[in-house]
Amino acid sequence: MSEFPNHDPDLPRCGWVSPTDALYCHYHDAEWGRPIRDPKALFSKLIQDGQQAGLAWITILRKRDNLLAAYDGFDPDVVAHYTDADRARLLSDPGIIRSKSKIDATIGNAKVYLDMRDDGIDFSDYLWDFVGGKPIVNEWAQFSDAPVKTSESEAMSKDLKKRGFKFVGPVIAYAFMQAVGMVNDHSLDCHARLACKETRAI
Repeated sequence: MSEFPNHDPDLPRCGWVSPTDALYCHYHDAEWGRPIRDPKALFSKLIQDGQQAGLAWITILRKRDNLLAAYDGFDPDVVAHYTDADRARLLSDPGIIRSKSKIDATIGNAKVYLDMRDDGIDFSDYLWDFVGGKPIVNEWAQFSDAPVKTSESEAMSKDLKKRGFKFVGPVIAYAFMQAVGMVNDHSLDCHARLACKETRAI
């Protein structure tokens, strides 16, 4: 039995989604572009998007359950205290992205998150400030009209890097902003566009 028995391949969706891939469609329909405000959820998603560097998002999506299990849900309070034994465990896990640089970056990014919090910076407020605290709603006739980076994602990337974050270039930052609803880039004919626009940011 399919994991997504109600999958409808004929719904109008953004052009980057394969209509026959039920997992991809579910991610697009239920997650992509829905505003997220929880600081730790935003951190987790930022790290997931960083894992994508050099890869297709569908690769990360298919490994996401394994990644979340291996990295304790990307909880910065846990990941920041990973040891060399944890690094070795992750490098030997075939179910995740076995990149030493990405593993080290994830641990380092978690430490920066904790440093920011210790300095009184709310990670959610910090990130949402780059879009003025509310979603930017674009009107693309088709998804291919959307840019791969913007002045907002470049500003976010620059500041994150200055603080010590890795794998947060402006293209990754923009993909993250799209995914967590800071930007609504669903195309005008996409069935999920209005739902994302009306979803209350939580």
